[in-house]
Amino acid sequence: MEQRIGSSSQPLEGAGFDPAFIPGLTAPASGREEDAKAKPEEPEDTVPEKTVPEDTTPEPEPEAEEESAPEEPEAPDGPVFEASDRRAAIVADHSGVRLRLDDQECEFRWDEIGAVETETARFGKRWTVTVHTPDRRWYPLEVEAPSRSRFAEWDAGLDAVLDAYFDEDGDKSAEPAGDPAGPGEDGE
Repeated sequence: MEQRIGSSSQPLEGAGFDPAFIPGLTAPASGREEDAKAKPEEPEDTVPEKTVPEDTTPEPEPEAEEESAPEEPEAPDGPVFEASDRRAAIVADHSGVRLRLDDQECEFRWDEIGAVETETARFGKRWTVTVHTPDRRWYPLEVEAPSRSRFAEWDAGLDAVLDAYFDEDGDKSAEPAGDPAGPGEDGE
């Protein structure tokens, strides 16, 4: 009979074991493994040799620099909304809505957004923007305003961007075309 030494169980994976688990993402390698891969062990007595002489560095051609520069897509002339405080920021423009809190950031294209709602705190100076996706997820972000008078200005600015770029397919298909009484009705 063959007997193995050590554990025969596989390590656990998933949200039951790790609350930060996201399917499809791999965990970062630990610092020790990266350091071992980055620099192989060399004896301390040896001095690394230079492989490229300093005099033979080729100069890049000016034409190649112009061609290799990436062209930024031209932004259409339309409204842009920005609101931020010391921790949070929201930007809404032609490409979509970007939310940032500290070092975390998420970006939503307009076709990924189901709804955008705003809410003001009854007391205090917090303005909340919530982005809803079609798959029933929502992403709230609170921005602290310098004064409560900014709430109306921010609501108007965000509404202008939503009116310009956000396409509400569900509402447009529900509206009847033509006469509100309906086609073929005389109203007698």
